[in-house]
Amino acid sequence: MTTANPESLQQPIKNNENSEALWHLYIVQTRLGHWYTGISTNVEKRFMQHQAGKGAKNLKGKGPLTLIYQQQVGNRSEATKLEISVKKLSKAQKRQFVLTSELPK
Repeated sequence: MTTANPESLQQPIKNNENSEALWHLYIVQTRLGHWYTGISTNVEKRFMQHQAGKGAKNLKGKGPLTLIYQQQVGNRSEATKLEISVKKLSKAQKRQFVLTSELPK
């Protein structure tokens, strides 16, 4: 399941209030079914880096990769907090998060 849409995969979106790029949370699945969670202002560019074996060491040599989820979050601080929360979830909880975009309570 990919929630990517053409608009969210383009260049960083600027927030009119403070002119900062908007951050996104994304989840990538490896060929073995493992999930990697990250944040970026440009998910398409970051995903291409992962596909090329650059960036996260956890993904090197584990392709082909599939972008299974992305969500616009806001500023970097909010994105980092959400990333940490998602990384703490079990695989079953992450699957539920991908389906509902809501963290378990």
